[in-house]
Amino acid sequence: MRNEILWGLMLICNFVCIIVMYYRFGKIGLFAWVPVATILANIQVVMLVRLFRLEVTLGNILYAGAYLVTDILAENYGKEEAKKAVYLGFFSMIAMTLIMQVAIHFTPSSSGIELFDGVKEVFALMPRLAIASLSAYLISQKHDIWAYEFWRHRFQDRKYIWIRNNASTMISQFLDSFLFTMIAFYGVFPLSVLWEVFIGTYLIKFLVAICDTPFIYIAEYLKRTNRILE
Repeated sequence: MRNEILWGLMLICNFVCIIVMYYRFGKIGLFAWVPVATILANIQVVMLVRLFRLEVTLGNILYAGAYLVTDILAENYGKEEAKKAVYLGFFSMIAMTLIMQVAIHFTPSSSGIELFDGVKEVFALMPRLAIASLSAYLISQKHDIWAYEFWRHRFQDRKYIWIRNNASTMISQFLDSFLFTMIAFYGVFPLSVLWEVFIGTYLIKFLVAICDTPFIYIAEYLKRTNRILE
């Protein structure tokens, strides 16, 4: 139960941080959050934990939170601004991977070798994880933006934000979870574990998507009532 409590705490922290960044810094705050979320998610993704009796990757909260950011941008500013956030996250992952691949090839000092080896062990996996993340991220996020606009045209009233938010995110996260799991972990884990990671990761992201619904309404309200500093 400890993991589930910590997961809930991290979920709340993630969504509250997004809203605070938006409230304090406006649209730029949302853009700034995307690199933070994508980089941390790609570090946490190497951490397998058990949640709700499922084996899942830990980075799913931060990664799923990026969909909330793009949905807020799509709702309040249009799909072109949402696309900018996607490309910003995409570039951030490339930059992190390239820089850290150089960093882990330095020769550490004798006093810091244990810490250096720990960091190296995490980022040595990064090239394959980066390819998986970049592929899954770009395809799923572009689908999410397209789907949000698709559902927005069919459910235009403000009270239907929950439909366009969830209908777009649910399918997008299915694509993301499937592509990432297959590319990152195929051949690394047995198929039974691979299937469990995919199902578990998607179900957790599905739950995150449901939980983020009140926060997109908060963001829309802040924008509509001119409480956002632009």
